[in-house]
Amino acid sequence: MNITRRQWLVTGGLTVLALAALKTRGIGAAAEAAQDETFLIGHSEAEWRRLLTPEQFAVLRQEATERPFTSPLNAEHRRGTFACAGCGQPLFSSATKFDSGTGWPSFYQPLPQAVLEQP
Repeated sequence: MNITRRQWLVTGGLTVLALAALKTRGIGAAAEAAQDETFLIGHSEAEWRRLLTPEQFAVLRQEATERPFTSPLNAEHRRGTFACAGCGQPLFSSATKFDSGTGWPSFYQPLPQAVLEQP
């Protein structure tokens, strides 16, 4: 069976479109599931803007990323618990912190029921 270049390109293009559609549907489902979650601390967007610095708001509420190697928590090596900058809830134990070399504080395990993961 001989496949022409046109058939090869059309098949490849359709495959890419199908994969993109599946990925988009997965992201939508994850976001929808996250909206159904209830949290101990809840504020309106206006309240969050008042409580947080602009950088904290961008990172914590809009999924932005702080610049690598800028967090003072990279050099934090004391024993204890790392808490959310927005609400103060405990998130990670210092026992699970490791140096990933990425420039951000890294942990291999959150505290039980402390973190909601989204794909």
